[in-house]
Amino acid sequence: MGTIFNLSRAVVMVVDDNAFSLRLTTQTLLGFGIKTRHLCADAQSAVDILKTGPVDLLIVDCDMPGPDGYDLVSWLRRSNLDPNAFTPTLMISGHTRASQVAKARDCGANFIVTRPITPAILLERILWMARDPRPFIQAGEYVGPDRRFNEPDLPPGQVERRADRLRGKSIFGDEDEGSKEGES
Repeated sequence: MGTIFNLSRAVVMVVDDNAFSLRLTTQTLLGFGIKTRHLCADAQSAVDILKTGPVDLLIVDCDMPGPDGYDLVSWLRRSNLDPNAFTPTLMISGHTRASQVAKARDCGANFIVTRPITPAILLERILWMARDPRPFIQAGEYVGPDRRFNEPDLPPGQVERRADRLRGKSIFGDEDEGSKEGES
C-alpha cells in the first residue's frame, strides 16, 4: 500500500517571471490541495523570503532575467539557511537540452521538468521528492542531493545513465572518450 501525503499545510514558493506561468503552476498545485504561500516574480524576491522563514517546496523557472533559477538554487544550497538549504527543489524549463539538465543537476535541484507540464507529472515529481531517500552532500563545488540514484525504482521517464558510462557509452549513445583510454 502506498504512502499518503497531506500537502495542504506545506509552505510552497513558486518563482517565475512569467505571470501566466506563475498563475498556471499555482492553480495546478491548488488542484492537489497545495496552497502556494509565496509567489515571486524574480530570484531576489525569493531570496528575501527564504531568509525569513522555512519553505517546504520550491518550484523555480530556470530562465529568468537577472539572477536566473539556476543561480537561485545554487545560492540556496550554499546559503547555510537551515532548513531552507535542504528544501526540495523542482526546476521548470521551456527547453531541456542535455546542458540544461546538467546545469539543473549541478546547481543542486532535485528535478527539472519541461513545459508544458501536465498535472500528473508535476504531482509525480513532488511526491518523488517527498519520498526521495538521497542524502544531501557537499563534494567540491557541488552542494545538494546526491546526484546518484541508488534505489532501483527511478521516477517514470528517468533513465539510469551510470550503466551507460560503465559500458563505455555516453548519454548520447556514442562511445565515451574516457572508455577508450584504458583499452589496448
